[in-house]
Amino acid sequence: MNANSPIWVFGYGSLIWQPGFAFTSRARARLEGYERSFCMRSIHHRGTPENPGLVLALDQGPGSCEGLAFEIPARIAEESLEYLRARELISAAYLERRCPVMLEDGRAVEAVTYVIDRDHAQYCGGIALEEQARIIAQACGGRGPNAAYLWNTATHLAELGLRDAQLDWLAARVRDLLQTHGGSGCR
Repeated sequence: MNANSPIWVFGYGSLIWQPGFAFTSRARARLEGYERSFCMRSIHHRGTPENPGLVLALDQGPGSCEGLAFEIPARIAEESLEYLRARELISAAYLERRCPVMLEDGRAVEAVTYVIDRDHAQYCGGIALEEQARIIAQACGGRGPNAAYLWNTATHLAELGLRDAQLDWLAARVRDLLQTHGGSGCR
């Protein structure tokens, strides 16, 4: 990283609706070779060690992930990275990578990207959608109900025109489960 150059950060989940850092621009972007997936057990932000939730991660796959790329000015790049590392690397289940992303205007940029470490104990890829919905409906962590995380992400993706069929299905199913059985995992 050149100290005089801005950095880019790729967001695919909560960074889309709650980046937590200043940026000079943002653009729709696509990352090839990774897919958005509820494949990480959350024991801090959206669950606890006793009742883990599920959060999104980028898992290697044949497809791609559409999200937002944020441009952070060089003068605040280091402090922004410190913030992101404290937030995203809280349990070391994510790996910080610099990956090429394609912006909607056709430019390719290298972006700081957080991908799942498949060797980490919190990795849980391959859980059936119905089981994901059950877990999300019941979990709550330091940042609130797991269901709110899902709904915020699905809503913001839809507003950006980046619909995700699995997230839309999960959002509706979790809403049904909570209406039928009550609760949100938070007490």
